[in-house]
Amino acid sequence: MNIGILGTGFGAYHASLLKQMECIDRVVVFGRNEAKLLKLKEELGVEITMSIEDIMSDPTIDIVDICLPSALHKTYAVEALRSGKHVFSETPVAQKLEDAQEMLLAEQQYGRRILVNQFIKFDYAYEYLYKTVQDATYGKLLQVTLRRETAPLWGDLGLSAIAANLMIHELDFIDWLLDSPAPSAVWGTSGGKDGQALVHASFLQPEVSAQLIVSSQMPDSYPFTVSYEAYFEQAKLVFHEVSYANGDIEASLTVYSSEGQENIPLPPNNPYEKSLRHALQCLQDGTDSILSIQHALKSLEIAFMLTDQLKGANCDSNVVALN
Repeated sequence: MNIGILGTGFGAYHASLLKQMECIDRVVVFGRNEAKLLKLKEELGVEITMSIEDIMSDPTIDIVDICLPSALHKTYAVEALRSGKHVFSETPVAQKLEDAQEMLLAEQQYGRRILVNQFIKFDYAYEYLYKTVQDATYGKLLQVTLRRETAPLWGDLGLSAIAANLMIHELDFIDWLLDSPAPSAVWGTSGGKDGQALVHASFLQPEVSAQLIVSSQMPDSYPFTVSYEAYFEQAKLVFHEVSYANGDIEASLTVYSSEGQENIPLPPNNPYEKSLRHALQCLQDGTDSILSIQHALKSLEIAFMLTDQLKGANCDSNVVALN
C-alpha cells in the first residue's frame, strides 16, 4: 500500500511508524515547511511534497493520512474520498459536528472509508478492562471511573474546548465499553483560569455507571496522568500511568480480589502503532473496524453535548443534568 500523509507535526511520527511496516511500499509527506520536509526525507527516506494536489491526484496513493488541524479534516477527507482514496484521520475527527456528519455522508457517497485514530482501544490496560467486562472475568462491571490530568501545556483546554480536545479518547472508550450510554450530568469549572478546566461527567445506567474526571489545570510539576478504577462484582481493577517531562513512564495495573492482590504485567505496547496497523489491515481487507467514522461520530456527539452544557451554564459549582 502507498500512503500520503498531510502534515509534518504529528504526521512525522506517523511517517516513522509507517516506514517500519512491511505492508507499506511508499510514504509521501505533504508539508508547508521545506526544512521539515527535507529533514524527514533524510531521516526516514520518505517522499516529500509541498502540494496536496500531488497526493490527491496520484492514482497509486491508496490512503490519505490526515494529521492537520482538526478544522481542516473535513475539507481534505472529502477531497481524498472523492479522489478514490481511503482516509485515516487524527483526533478529534472534526471541530464541528456537522463537519463529521458531512464526512460520513461523503464516505457513503464515494464508496471509500474513513477510520479515526481512537487509539485508546489499543492501549493494553484499556484492552484488558474491555476484555474483562466482555468475558465477565470478575463478574459484572458495576462502576468505572476514568481520569486524565495534565498541566496547561496544550493550548486552549478551557470549558469550551476540553471535551473534544482532551476528553475525546475516554468518551470513545466509555461509548465502546457501555454501548452508547447517554451522559447523565456534567459539572465543570475554569478555576478562574483562562483556557483551563476541571470537568466531571457522569453516565448513569440502571446496572452500571461510569464517570470521567479530566483536568487541564494541574500544576506544572504534575506529570501527565491517565488512570481508571473499575469495580466488579468480585474484584476491583486499578490502572495508573504517569508520563514525566523527561520521557520516563511509570505504569501499573492491579487487580484486588478474594484471592489477594495481583499485579498484571503491562507488556511493551505502542497503541498508536497498533491503531495504524489495525486501520491498514481493515482498509486492505474491507473488514469492519472499531475505528470507524461512525464510532468517532458517537463520541464526538457526546463531547459536543457536554460542551454545550459547560458553555451554556458555565457550570462553576453547578451540576447540569442532561436527561
